[in-house]
Amino acid sequence: MRFFIADDDRAVRSILRQIIEDEDLGEVAGEAEDGCQVEGHTLHFKKVDILLIDLLMPVRDGIETIRHLKDSYSGKIVMISQVEAKEMVGEAYSLGIEYFIHKPINRIEMISVLRKVRERVELENSIGDIQNSLSRLVNRNEPANARPQNKNGKSVKETGTFLLSELGIMGESGAHDLMAILQYLFEYEQAAPFEKNMPSLKQIFTNVAERKLGAAASQADINRETKASEQRIRRAIIHSLHHFASLGTTDFSNPKFENYASKFFDFPVVSQKMKEMQSNDKRAVAPARVNTKKFIHVFFLEAKYLSENFRNGRERSM
Repeated sequence: MRFFIADDDRAVRSILRQIIEDEDLGEVAGEAEDGCQVEGHTLHFKKVDILLIDLLMPVRDGIETIRHLKDSYSGKIVMISQVEAKEMVGEAYSLGIEYFIHKPINRIEMISVLRKVRERVELENSIGDIQNSLSRLVNRNEPANARPQNKNGKSVKETGTFLLSELGIMGESGAHDLMAILQYLFEYEQAAPFEKNMPSLKQIFTNVAERKLGAAASQADINRETKASEQRIRRAIIHSLHHFASLGTTDFSNPKFENYASKFFDFPVVSQKMKEMQSNDKRAVAPARVNTKKFIHVFFLEAKYLSENFRNGRERSM
């Protein structure tokens, strides 16, 4: 069983993690200190079964977050809060939470609730397995050409979206360009694997620009779009660098910082940016030097890895 904890109090997150691990209830797949850091695609890729969420958080509270997750997260939700107003508790239940637990946390109550929710998840999973087995028996009697083909297009989009969120650039204009490049590279590799010989940046940007503008586009238009795309992606990469430098400055052991910073960036660049953020010197500094090709290459490899894991996991569950 996989849990995700969203609470702005680090001590509470630590207590909840300890309860889950000590009582062998499952594993904590991730944490967030505010509801604005909780996204459906993140929970999906972390395969979260149960979300533990605080009601009162500074940017996006628990109620708003549950509304935000309505169409993108189907797991169970347990809300934890000091709030005792019946109206707010009632609203939380109306949005589909399983339980509302009042702070301060009572260890025995928390263990009892989490066990009940876990049992419910396991029961629903068992029912799902039975339904899948029946579905497979039916499909065996269908002609092969009548069965739906398992394509990876959707998983490419989902893995790319997940990574953009992890990299802190989901809202950047360059995110659209990176998604287009990702789709192009996935399709390109089907014909010619390039683990060691990735296409040149010029080839990537040109082909993606041609796809976007269409066959009727002039060379001048393609050149303009190529240059504009390069600039948008560079700005997005710099924004991601700032994102990780900020995470590292706040908490050097942050899981996202540890997992992604050294993969996507040369660490001396990240370290320099962290020093700039910690410095009181307000003088202008030189623009950060980022390796666009490395970033795109790692973005593709990470998305490919996630896509394959997602697809293999889905096949094992069928």
